[in-house]
Amino acid sequence: MPDFLLHLLVALLYLSVAVDFWRTAQAGTADGRAAWHTPAVAVGLALHGGLLYCALFGAGGLNLGLVNALSAIFWLTALIYWLANLQLALHSLQAFVLPPAALFVLLQKLAPGTHVLPYAAEPFFLLHLAIAMLAYSLFTFAALHALLMAVAERSLHRQSTFFKLPDFPPLIAMETLLFQVIGAGFVLLTLTLASGMLFSEQLFHKALQFNHKNIFTIISWLIFGALLWGRRIHGWRGRTAIRWTLSGFAVLLLAYVGSKFVLEILLHRV
Repeated sequence: MPDFLLHLLVALLYLSVAVDFWRTAQAGTADGRAAWHTPAVAVGLALHGGLLYCALFGAGGLNLGLVNALSAIFWLTALIYWLANLQLALHSLQAFVLPPAALFVLLQKLAPGTHVLPYAAEPFFLLHLAIAMLAYSLFTFAALHALLMAVAERSLHRQSTFFKLPDFPPLIAMETLLFQVIGAGFVLLTLTLASGMLFSEQLFHKALQFNHKNIFTIISWLIFGALLWGRRIHGWRGRTAIRWTLSGFAVLLLAYVGSKFVLEILLHRV
């Protein structure tokens, strides 16, 4: 099968599940699930993972351009969702996570970028990168979950929303999962910063470079740390937790995606 058809197949699998969910949601039938959703996403994830591996390692090194990086993050996010959905009723989240995953798997083929990392042969660097990508994926999951919580809260208070989803788990269960994911993401983000400093010290004899990416990553780390502290000490929840989660994610997005966009897209065109 031609390479593009594989990318198209993955996108169609993702989008067919998301569209079917939205269709049943708007019709108000059942809970938005169908028996074929879980295996369809599983096949999409397997094919997406294979395509991602070829894109990352097919250029004679580790090609972590902007599109590949975002595709990897949304692949991991969809995988985390799929695994969590095996035990928890998180099928609503597929309406949020699958469309961008479909977009970036297509862009992987239609608008590929080349940014081969010079230290890909260093095992410590690869470990640092894997931890960072998993941390970003967990916080992407948390941000999407926080948006879902905001919709659920508005529906609970009978306020109007831009869209309707039929099957919300209890808000307490959703909130518990949100903080579990944020807690795990915070640990991984801490390890990302620590391993990044060690790697920088090893290569550049400087523990921390105060560039755009590191500054925004530290700010995001402080925001999520404050949120976890507020939850533990003051019992923060509801809209407060949602606002802090989305704020921390927005800063993290500026740290990674913003810096890569400027370096690879804007400056490349100058």
